[in-house]
Amino acid sequence: MTTFPRLAAFALLAGLVTGCSQYVGKNSDYGAAGNAQANAAPLTVEQLSAKVGCKPKMQVDADEIRTAYCKTKEGEFFVNTFKTEKLKDEWMDRAPEYNPHLVGPRWTVLGPLEVLEVLKPTLNGDLHLTDHRVSQTPK
Repeated sequence: MTTFPRLAAFALLAGLVTGCSQYVGKNSDYGAAGNAQANAAPLTVEQLSAKVGCKPKMQVDADEIRTAYCKTKEGEFFVNTFKTEKLKDEWMDRAPEYNPHLVGPRWTVLGPLEVLEVLKPTLNGDLHLTDHRVSQTPK
């Protein structure tokens, strides 16, 4: 076989492997790498705060929810972490509608819109404006 047919055959094989790997079951070792992010431990108040250069001042330190106040050059905000997604959703249902949130897996950051827009790329969260269940971040 010459070089070009070998490359074409290799590209075809790589395409087949990639396409078929999307259909591997949840319990397979092949699918485990793709689920690593979904199964990763959620970030803590301290980790979220450190990502944006803040030393958190704890306000609530309970098993179900942890809340800290942060102040950076970008502004002031609150970082909240939750024991479960359900607790986060329940908390967001009661959160003031007039305050935007930056939302991630089992965490929220509450603050002025201008501050959240600066923090968003670093924290990689979704911006929720008035309806806390619906992301306002363009996809």
